[in-house]
Parts: sequence; structure tokens; C-alpha cells
Amino acid sequence: MENVTLLGIDLAKNVFQLHGIDDKGNPVLKKRLTRGKFVETIANMPTCTIVMEACSGANHWCRKFTSLGHTTKLISPQFVKPFVKGNKTDRNDSEAICEAASRPTMRFVSPKSIEQEDIQAIHRVRSRLIEGRTALINQIRGLLAEYGIIIAQGANHVREELPFILEDSENELSVLSRELFNNLHEELLAQDKLIKIWDAKIDRIFKSNSACQKIAKIEGIGPITATAIIATIGDPKTFKNGRHFSAFLGLVPKQNSSGNKERLLGISKRGDSYIRTLLIHGGRSVVRCVGTKDDNRSNWVRNIKERRGGNRAAVAVANKNARIIWAVLSKGEQYRKAV
Repeated sequence: MENVTLLGIDLAKNVFQLHGIDDKGNPVLKKRLTRGKFVETIANMPTCTIVMEACSGANHWCRKFTSLGHTTKLISPQFVKPFVKGNKTDRNDSEAICEAASRPTMRFVSPKSIEQEDIQAIHRVRSRLIEGRTALINQIRGLLAEYGIIIAQGANHVREELPFILEDSENELSVLSRELFNNLHEELLAQDKLIKIWDAKIDRIFKSNSACQKIAKIEGIGPITATAIIATIGDPKTFKNGRHFSAFLGLVPKQNSSGNKERLLGISKRGDSYIRTLLIHGGRSVVRCVGTKDDNRSNWVRNIKERRGGNRAAVAVANKNARIIWAVLSKGEQYRKAV
């Protein structure tokens, strides 16, 4: 183990496969460890570069190994897959991680701190609650339709109309069905209350974080989007430029080019779908509120909307906002609004 300079680890919950190479690229370590012996083995190794796939638990191990003096890197699984030889096994995967990490042009993922993990966990819980609320609203509307009662789409319509439906004695609802819908209404109100609690947590994080407040000055960026971005990107200097960051979020066109013929398709939709969704929703709010504003940014948005439609304009705004966010965070400057 003394000759290991690069160590690839295939992570799992209870079993870990190690593949180490020396400075000439020759394999010098192949070992399978249980969770109990894993940390002890790494702690007794000479300092080296440890590379893992960016997956569940990877950030925890990055922090652990860094504290032991090792250099840690994370690599996206999609960049490891082409280097897997033969069948997919833990041993082949750990070897592929080393091979991929040895490439001079390989791109790595920035590990997350504990604070980033905390913020991301809050967002995931909130996102799950919102999905559950949406499913509940759709179920209420679908069940009411079986009784000939139609409610328009939208959470507010359900909240406002359901109490009146329950009080209406002339509809087809029976005593049992009224009790059922009353319970569903109470469940909806309870979920609204839970979501507000998590919104308040996000708002407190936003107010205590200067980087969040910087990027929230950009049109279309609010506390939820700002905190989600801070929790995800880590060190903004990991990305070469704003376009690189926008591509990381899947907001740039896919290409199908050959020879001298360049063909651009729809956006790639790679990377974090949650942040991409938030940015596009923010872009829609900018497009909707552009009105008759006469600044350069508004004129640009209005021009795209007239030529390509509202949806493409919203994606264009999301793309531009992503680039501005990178510039603000990487250079440490304040956002300067277009005039």
C-alpha cells in the first residue's frame, strides 16, 4: 500500500472495493473491505489521492478522508461508465474510477460541506411535501368528478371551493363521502402548514447567507432558488465560465453536429433537474412581468418572447440567470442591474 498514489473506491453501504495504482499507473492494490475495517485501512495508508463516484454517501466519505490528510475527488458516474472493462462488478468499477480519474481532461464534482448538505436536505423534504400535496389535490379533484362536481385546476381553487361543496346539501355527496372529503380537506390544510414551516426554515437560511442575498437580487431568483443553488454548486470556480455552469444545469442546447454542419436541438436537461426547474419557473415570472419595461434586459426578453414564444423566452432567461449567478459567486461582485 506504500506505493499507492491514486486510489479508486467503489462505494456501497456495507462493502467497499479498493483499486490503487502507483505513479506509473500500475495496479498495486486490489482489496475488498467491510464497513468496519474500511476507515481503519484508509487511515493507515500513506496520503494519496482518493477518487469516488458522486453518489449517496460520497460527500460524507470525502469529508472523512480529507480529515485524515488525503486528497479527495468526486467524479460523475456517467464519466466512469465508458472505462468499465467487461461485466459490471465492484472490482471493474473501482478500476474504471482510477482509469477515468487519470485522464488529464476529466471533470470532477465539487464535494459538499455539512452546511450544504443541511440546506439540500431541507429542500428535498420540502420538495417531497409539495409533491405529496399535488397528488392529494389531484385525488380530491378526481374523486369529486365521480360525483359530478368539477373544480378548476390549481391548489387555490380546491382550498376555496371545497368547504362550500361540503356545505352544499343539493349535490350528490352522501354522509360518508362528505366525511371523506372533509378528512381530505383537513389533510390538505395540514400539508400547507408543514410546507410553510419548511419555507420558514429556508427563509432563515437565506437571510443569514450573504451569497444567497447577492444572487437573489437577480430578476427571477428568490430565496428558494438562491439557497438551492448555494447548496448544490459548492465552489463556483470549479466551473470554467458561466456557460460551463449553465451546461452543468442542462440549460444549453444539445448538439447533433457533423463536419461543417452544426445542428442545435432543445436543451440537454442534464444535471440537477430541481435547480433547472426553479430557474425556469423564475424565468417565467420575468417573462410574465416584462410588460412595457424599457431597460436592455426587458427589451431582450420581450424580443425573444415575440419571436420564439413564452416558453423559450423563460428558458433563455434561466440560461442567462445561471451565467450571471456564476459571475456573481465566482468573482465576489454585486449584481449590477441592466439599464
